[in-house]
Amino acid sequence: MARPRRTAGNPLGRRRRTATSLCAGAVALALAVGVPAGPAAAMTGKGRPTAATARASAAPAFRLVDIPMKDGTVLKADVFTPAPGTPGADRNGHYPLVVQPASWGQNDLEYVAQGRALAADGYVAVTYTVRGFWASGGKIDVAGPKDVGDISSVIDWSLAHTPSDRGRIGMVGLSLGGGLTLMGAASDPRVKAVASLSGWADLTDALYSGRTRHLQAAGLLAAVQTPTGRRSPEFARTLSDLYADRDMPRVVQWAHTRSPATYVDRINAHGTAVFLANAWGDSIFNPGQMTAFYQRLTVPKRLELRPGDHATQELTSLLGLPNATWTSARHWLDRHLKGAAATAATREGVQLQVRPTGGQESYPNWQTVNSRMEYLSLGRPDSHGTGTLATGAAPTGWTRQVAGGTDSGADGGIAELSGTLDQVIGLPPTVAVPLLPRRSAAVWQSAPYATPQHLRGAAHLRTTVTASAPQGTAFAYLYDVNTLGIGKLISHAPQSWTGTHPGRPVALDVTLFPTAYDVPAGHHLALVLDTADPLYGGRTPRGSTVAFGSPANAPAELTVPLR
Repeated sequence: MARPRRTAGNPLGRRRRTATSLCAGAVALALAVGVPAGPAAAMTGKGRPTAATARASAAPAFRLVDIPMKDGTVLKADVFTPAPGTPGADRNGHYPLVVQPASWGQNDLEYVAQGRALAADGYVAVTYTVRGFWASGGKIDVAGPKDVGDISSVIDWSLAHTPSDRGRIGMVGLSLGGGLTLMGAASDPRVKAVASLSGWADLTDALYSGRTRHLQAAGLLAAVQTPTGRRSPEFARTLSDLYADRDMPRVVQWAHTRSPATYVDRINAHGTAVFLANAWGDSIFNPGQMTAFYQRLTVPKRLELRPGDHATQELTSLLGLPNATWTSARHWLDRHLKGAAATAATREGVQLQVRPTGGQESYPNWQTVNSRMEYLSLGRPDSHGTGTLATGAAPTGWTRQVAGGTDSGADGGIAELSGTLDQVIGLPPTVAVPLLPRRSAAVWQSAPYATPQHLRGAAHLRTTVTASAPQGTAFAYLYDVNTLGIGKLISHAPQSWTGTHPGRPVALDVTLFPTAYDVPAGHHLALVLDTADPLYGGRTPRGSTVAFGSPANAPAELTVPLR
């Protein structure tokens, strides 16, 4: 069913003005999920017009449509159809179909530039506003059963109302759209290839990794959603429980049903080709869940990781500008929907952009990104509260006590900002390690390295914790420290515990978020442990004490993956 024209001579005008008025006060937050884009010339990865754009004056056809769902909800969508004579059609004039769910807080005009480029290259592109947002009906389902059913309904409608080839169906999406593409791969066997950009694999991990609430990330998403969407009672309750640290088993189950990792066996059974792209510093969907998900896939698969924060590495593509991530996604679709020749850009495996040098590295799989492990023992802290990180036998029988619930100044940064600064100017969260208050932070440092150290993968900390309260949270930070003592954050992670006996030591194992980072010669590593971080909802009561230790039967050790 065609939608009435919004403004005479300009069907996009009214919705654009509405988008401007609603988002003007939240533009900084909207960067977490992308910005609406207007029409732009289709470009190649090198910035040159595509052959389809350079041909003739005929442009892809564009229309706004309403798509009814099985429960009567109507989703707003836009459709780009190739111009007559565009290469890529089968003998019946049908083109491969690419379905694009809009990202969190955005509408179907988000991918206008990409939709036009896809149609110019011989795809039917259908972008829709996810239920509960903007003018689409219903309430926010966050990749729940209704959202997943909507994917199949949009595909059904597209096959019936556009010249789409039912044997060549793909999906691509950003943020929420990225998660939905993976849910679509799991739920609908007609989907042959997907590209998930800054999406998630494990929503439980995104909200509650290390059994610790990710409150800044949840707050950011809620702030973006408030002016643009309508919460369902279930979603509203989940947010409320997360903020209040209440009924967390129910929150975890809610997130579990919305996690592509829960259905990875279905994706493998369908044989869907999966492309994943995420950022090292993604403060909403950390890269650890993506590397774990990638390893469980047995289908054609490719993983690309770059510096940045949530959805920042794809941002320029929404403006129609050249963008490495979207170019890779397009190559993936060409390979698996059009049968394009295999190239280095479509080869299965892992592509990493190294921090802070920007070097590019390719590996056949995740297991080969590092070649050895360095085991660094945590030494007994000296009278100033600093211990050593060194290879060799681990000293035991010591503890290092800090004041619980106090922020030392070491932290994971600010959601959406810190990763962006790392991407743009190479500035991750930074501290002066010698000035960190030892009352609140436990610190261990290695000797300076004579040669560069190439960290690849996830570091792991093993120690014990003895607390005066029955619950608490520890935060582990790994820094690259220069000769002046200025430390740049390499990686971090939280880990919480509950139900422990006060005064009784328990094991503390923390797997830091994976990264690819080169430590320059002359620099050294610093490990910092504290008990408060503004990014998270920690459980360590203020006024309590927390002691990290190395008992004889469990020496404290940091494992660092190296290439």
